[in-house]
Amino acid sequence: MYFPLGDWIDAHEGVRHNLGPSGMKGSLRSYARSLRRLPPPDAGRLRAAVARTVGTPASAVFLTHGATEGNALVLQHVAQLARAQGRSVPRLRIEAPEYPPIPESARMAGFQVVGAGDAADVVALSAPRNPLGTTVGPGELDDLADSTAGALIDETFREFSGRPSAAAARVAGRWVTGSFTKAYGADDVRVGWVVAPPGGEETFGPYHALSTDRLPPHSVASALALLRDRTTIVGEARRILRTNEAALREAVPELPPLGAPVWFDRGFDGDRLARRALRAGVLVCPGSYFGAPNGVRIGLTRTSFPDDLAAYLDVRRRAR
Repeated sequence: MYFPLGDWIDAHEGVRHNLGPSGMKGSLRSYARSLRRLPPPDAGRLRAAVARTVGTPASAVFLTHGATEGNALVLQHVAQLARAQGRSVPRLRIEAPEYPPIPESARMAGFQVVGAGDAADVVALSAPRNPLGTTVGPGELDDLADSTAGALIDETFREFSGRPSAAAARVAGRWVTGSFTKAYGADDVRVGWVVAPPGGEETFGPYHALSTDRLPPHSVASALALLRDRTTIVGEARRILRTNEAALREAVPELPPLGAPVWFDRGFDGDRLARRALRAGVLVCPGSYFGAPNGVRIGLTRTSFPDDLAAYLDVRRRAR
């Protein structure tokens, strides 16, 4: 999939103040230590280990090469199910700002993407929200899925919040995806998962088997090592987030509690500010990538965040 947000970040990572990334890659000492001692690669064991972390049966867990692949597979599968039930152009509701591969994957799957408040067959969202960084409570998930045939919940950031997985409730029609690329900093491992809702295993299993390749043994072994050391790795990631959130809250006292290492700074032309910041050696993500051009996304993943934030705020002050 063409991914303009990823291209924007990759093309400018060499800047002095990097507030672009949303994952902990390169920031965690415990990540590298964990991969020095790999267990035998066993995909069945990995499925069972992921199932324990999200509170579901192992039979409901399907391994992928990341959450973006998992989201695309679920949306394609759910669109097929909807069309089989007579909805020739199923409607999927997304509330901007949202992680761009979700609506783009939905359109490619044949969904008509509609906004907040519109009637829909399926709802999709990231929880915690990307780029907002805010958590989503169980009641909110239920409200968002009300009057729909299903829901896709991208839990890529869930480990930061420490909240239980939405998959654990085993709600009919609720699909959940996750990945090691955020709280674990494991972009290079390329492992994610889909958790099917009750009854979804039977229809999704054959589709998953035909649509995906098996994970490389090294990726499976690495993911098992990360789950073995989960408490240490995720604990380090959460400490970095809380330290950086404290620095951000000092500058922005009205900041809501964050469950992810991102924040969406609103109130101006986001594209213009991002370009201006880049000329000053500061990388932020334009809000237009998330369907909300009135702001920019700030990443809180680096230990250098306090200094990087000061540089960004200086650009923002001069831009007003």
